[in-house]
Amino acid sequence: MNRIYTIVLATLFIAVASPVTAQESEKETPPPGGTPKDFNLPASDTFNLDNGLAATLIPFGNVPKVTIRVVVRSGNLNEGEQTWLADLSGDFFLEGTSSRSAEQIAQEAASMGGEVSVSVGEDQTTISADVLADFAPAMVELLADIVRNPAFPESELERLKRDRVRQLSVAKTQPQQMAVAEFRKALYGDHPYGRLLPTEEQLSAYSIEDARSFYSNNFGAQRSHVYVAGVFDADVTRTAIEASFGDWQKGPDVLISKPQPVSGKVVVDVVDRPGASQSNVLLGLPTVAPGHDDWIAMQITNSLLGGAFSSRITSNIREDKGYTYSPFSSISTRYKDAYWVQSAAVTTDVTGPALKEILYEINNLQDNPPPAEELDGIKNYAAGIFVLQNSTRNGLINILSYLKLQELPDNYLTDYVSNVFAVTPEQVSEMATTYMREEDMTLVVVGDRGRVSEQVEPYVKGEE
Repeated sequence: MNRIYTIVLATLFIAVASPVTAQESEKETPPPGGTPKDFNLPASDTFNLDNGLAATLIPFGNVPKVTIRVVVRSGNLNEGEQTWLADLSGDFFLEGTSSRSAEQIAQEAASMGGEVSVSVGEDQTTISADVLADFAPAMVELLADIVRNPAFPESELERLKRDRVRQLSVAKTQPQQMAVAEFRKALYGDHPYGRLLPTEEQLSAYSIEDARSFYSNNFGAQRSHVYVAGVFDADVTRTAIEASFGDWQKGPDVLISKPQPVSGKVVVDVVDRPGASQSNVLLGLPTVAPGHDDWIAMQITNSLLGGAFSSRITSNIREDKGYTYSPFSSISTRYKDAYWVQSAAVTTDVTGPALKEILYEINNLQDNPPPAEELDGIKNYAAGIFVLQNSTRNGLINILSYLKLQELPDNYLTDYVSNVFAVTPEQVSEMATTYMREEDMTLVVVGDRGRVSEQVEPYVKGEE
């Protein structure tokens, strides 16, 4: 009886469910999403200490957490020919101070509900933590001690160098990193931006004096900015910043060393990886930097061409041709400097055809402005991502430190969404024509030279 009862119920369910399924299939397409709203920068307070250090307090959100970050204008740019010395020097920040051991730093941060992290970039070094709101003043003091009084214990030097040598060894086995290193070297030559990877001998030769000298020559109050975002007592936190950083030495002026990227076509010979099943291709050239009148229009052009999952190059060589899994174009920035690059890891036998399709999409966009509907989708995507990315504590600090590095006004943020939606199809075509000149592009291929060289030869010679 139970079995018969179950069958009857199942039959009734199917009979009732079928019409509903049919009705669902006839539903109208949902209406499009609304236009993203302009980005509103939360009220903030920026002040400067007598020694040149700047600080920005950004009350934000309701969660009782606070993010504190010290940003110092010192990074790989400041290394000169001593590649990765900035990174090695930064490794010492969590190895103890003149008054705290490495273990004490970790334990104190954990007791506040967080941990301290250090990141060394091309133009900046950041020391940051995300902790419970009540501990904002205590974390300010801890970060100040770390950035002002690193101990540089010689006992840790060999261990830290070994870690860096291992990272270098891994990088030299990864074709994408090899391609980027060659691309940057071709673009920037002997400028520090062109030196992404040191030699193992170079790393091994660095001494504790090298690391200490790099720190003393590149860190100080006037190169530094403290950001605090989240829920915190503004008066108490400001007092903590003044007390913890107020007597820090002014230190050196900010180093300004703009590169002179190569102009005109540059082709790097295929970096040989015998037997490789894929070729890693990078194709690009210098472009306008943040703050230029064409900057936002160029960003939208990049997104439409190759910088979004629905972009043209992605649809062509991933979806239609199946040449690659994850092609992607981007605009890479440093201080007052940028380049556009298309990256793709393609099957070895279709390296040449993939290049042909990439250049086809660029040339097509130059000749034909995109349909308004396609462009509207890209603009909605770009505006929405911009607002979402900047709607967290870390996101706010990221965008504010970006504005300061690139010397952009606050209305860059508040006007960004409206400026995105002001981009026209004709502008996109103009950006592709003006800034994506095939005859000036640098090409790097990492792959099996024996199987790839003949395929890329037409693009080396500039032939169709």
